Amino acid sequence: MTTTAKTRVHRTGDAAELITALAALPAEHPSRPGLRDRTVEAWLPLARHLAQRYANRGEHIDDLFQTATVGLLKAVDRFDPDFGVDFAGYAIPTIVGEIKRHFRDRTWSIRVPRRLQEMRLAITAANSALTQTLGRSPTVADIAAHLKVTEEDVLEGLEGGRAYSATSLSTPAGPDGSLELGETLGSEDHEFELAEARIALGPAMTSLSRREQRIITLRFYGNLTQTEIAEQVGVSQMHVSRIIAQALAKLRRQLAAG
Repeated sequence: MTTTAKTRVHRTGDAAELITALAALPAEHPSRPGLRDRTVEAWLPLARHLAQRYANRGEHIDDLFQTATVGLLKAVDRFDPDFGVDFAGYAIPTIVGEIKRHFRDRTWSIRVPRRLQEMRLAITAANSALTQTLGRSPTVADIAAHLKVTEEDVLEGLEGGRAYSATSLSTPAGPDGSLELGETLGSEDHEFELAEARIALGPAMTSLSRREQRIITLRFYGNLTQTEIAEQVGVSQMHVSRIIAQALAKLRRQLAAG
């Protein structure tokens, strides 16, 4: 046996002894915090090894190692020798489960409820199983029957699954790729509000006298000044100003009543 192998066996033995000693101590024992720290440190190589299994899947290795360490802490605190398995046999699924939850919770582009995340995973597994059993792609009804849920639940899970990954707005779009996806999205058109106002203004204008209608039209459609309007109508500029004010007040009342 090489020196490295002997060292590894020695460390594994030490780690096993530490977890056994920790499990034997009462929760309130004053030596427990320090022994717990040494135990966690001794088993950190296992957490690091499991984190590295999931490297290169879109998550930084440091984040995965931190997540694996959380799983290790849970395993250390919950381990009971009476389970009938050694600590490694108990810790590995605990740590791996924590890492998988990390991927499930953190790698969705849009945050969706945990229920829909779990439904998506169940649908994926059911789809694979039913494809082999039925010899064809399963329908929504097939999946719903297999999972013992309603078809609405399956459709909701499929819709939620679309949030798992997002498409960049810079993605080329169109037949020749000359546009970006973001350029094809609609935006609020304020002209609609103006169109509605114009439609409502037509009936309201009928409440004005012929002179008021003419002056309002010259002012706001012809863009004439009050002085220019006064010259055309044959009244003073001050009188034009009063007529415009009165006409606008009438229009406001008509639009508010409508």
